[in-house]
Amino acid sequence: MDRKNVDIAIIGAGPAGLSFALSLAKTGLKIVLVDQQGLESIAKPQLDGRDIAMTHLSKTILSELNVWQRFPDDAVHPIKEAKVINGPLSSTKNTSTKHSWLTTPALHFERTDDAQAPLGYLVANFQIRQALYDQALEFDNIEIITEQQVEYVKTFANRGVIETNDYTINASLVVSADSRFSTTRRMMGLSAKMKDFGKVMIVCNMKHQLSHENTAQECFQYGRTCAILPLGEGYSSIVITVPASEAKRLTDLPIEEFNRQANEMFDGRLGEMELITERHSYPLVGVISDRFIGKRFALIGDAAVGMHPVTAHGYNLGLRSADTLAEQIIKAQQAGKDIASSWVLHNYEVRHQLLSKPLYEATNAIVDLYTNDKPLAKIARKAALHVGNKFMPFKHLVTHRLTQIR
Repeated sequence: MDRKNVDIAIIGAGPAGLSFALSLAKTGLKIVLVDQQGLESIAKPQLDGRDIAMTHLSKTILSELNVWQRFPDDAVHPIKEAKVINGPLSSTKNTSTKHSWLTTPALHFERTDDAQAPLGYLVANFQIRQALYDQALEFDNIEIITEQQVEYVKTFANRGVIETNDYTINASLVVSADSRFSTTRRMMGLSAKMKDFGKVMIVCNMKHQLSHENTAQECFQYGRTCAILPLGEGYSSIVITVPASEAKRLTDLPIEEFNRQANEMFDGRLGEMELITERHSYPLVGVISDRFIGKRFALIGDAAVGMHPVTAHGYNLGLRSADTLAEQIIKAQQAGKDIASSWVLHNYEVRHQLLSKPLYEATNAIVDLYTNDKPLAKIARKAALHVGNKFMPFKHLVTHRLTQIR
């Protein structure tokens, strides 16, 4: 087996792992990323249906890494407004009753500080991965080794050790960025709480007759959730969340029938809709690790916190974890201290837990409330949307969370 001695070993060369490596690229630290995928999958990622909602802070971080500049101009789609709707989309057309909010609740978010500025941006996942990989190639101190199955991870007082099918890697710090189902997290004895929502998210791009007006819409219908993520003119990313038993039926439908049913689900809001990509499906499971660190070991990205996508915080939270850990390491290096000391890792864990745990719990609470079809839950969620829409401090707080401007 080949032996490598590095400063930092990162398990997982996905968005979180690559972002973390790039955050430390200019420090001169020797960094290796280990991934089980083949080089082609990492170097030339394919369209996977997922379009990622990014905050202004994420744009700032990626710009500082010289990654944002690599996105093609037509790959970045601004979100001007966002709406959350309860019940069928058609219910928003009937506002004649005295208490119409009880039957037509919708929560509306927009920028009040700058009417011309977007709430955030949408970028395809494969475009993000491509730009991160291309930027990593610019640095000689970042190495990516592929087709490596991690078989052993252990850390000691002065180093961490990773064994794969081809390598033994010694590192001052081991960072796991593999996935929310992280096997290396388990190897290091870190427990995690998982919440299986029992639903599957179907994602695809569809073109449509009417304008999306750069407005993201999330509609909690009874038994399913439908979302519109505005992309280029005349087409959007469509997200349909259904019970697992229903997902296969929808993905197997002939294209013409899927188009017809999608049009019904969205109540003609976008006019006639036509599928223009493959349909991809992803099971919805939320995960949060009880600890984010161990001895000379840290979790970032989904390995630390894997979010339900309803609040669009998953990617942004993963990027923040990489940025926060890198910031602590840079401070230690500049002070001539151990980059993997318990002090460095503790500071990272405290900061990321304060940010991520409330978001994780709040997101799960929102999902539980708005996917519960019991009569009391229906009344509660309609009332919650009405109050939220009228209570301006709440709207400002949510808008700030969506934008996350420094």
